[in-house]
Amino acid sequence: MKVHNGKEHYIFHAFEVMCITTMLPQHFLTLFFFLLLSCNTLTSTSLQSLEKQETFDFVRPIDRKLLSLNKKEKLSHFRFYWHDILSGKNPTAITIVPPPLKLNTTTYFGSVNMFDDPLTIGPQLSSKLVGKAQGFYASASQDDFGFLMAMNFAFIEGKYNGSTITILGRNSGINKAREMPIIGGSGLFRFARGYAKATTHWFDLKTGDAIVEYNVYVFHY
Repeated sequence: MKVHNGKEHYIFHAFEVMCITTMLPQHFLTLFFFLLLSCNTLTSTSLQSLEKQETFDFVRPIDRKLLSLNKKEKLSHFRFYWHDILSGKNPTAITIVPPPLKLNTTTYFGSVNMFDDPLTIGPQLSSKLVGKAQGFYASASQDDFGFLMAMNFAFIEGKYNGSTITILGRNSGINKAREMPIIGGSGLFRFARGYAKATTHWFDLKTGDAIVEYNVYVFHY
């Protein structure tokens, strides 16, 4: 090992300080850009992770196959009869909100009926039961018999057992045939769309009982 004397040691130390002083700005600049780039990278990664987390918590795109939407959409036609029975000891429809007396209305404006009506293959109540129509109709017109109709066709027959079709629309009682939109469904009718055509088969003016033929045209998977 070589030992420097005092003068040589001083010169060597001065040279070392000069080199460090000369290189310091360059190293500092390099370190600054490295830290800046690292911060940007970390911030960008953190934001992306946060965005993914926030998107996942509230809404996120998914593969159609997960909901069996990769299958071909098909159009089906259902026909059945809707039995709305207000009379007798076992009515299937009841008035839950009567029309206000002060209105003295002839259209029953404001009244609401809740129903759990049988759906059968034929117009006879004794024919095969395929499901129930469950919902309500409310008189929403002061000028004619126009009803807000909200109901589910809850099926019990075959492979459709447990599946439903949801109807929401205007039912004009004075028209022989009425159309109401299908707004969705459940089970085999997830993402359902289409319309239901209602035609009065029989109506009792005295009791209000009715039998209505429904032809339902629905797109589903």
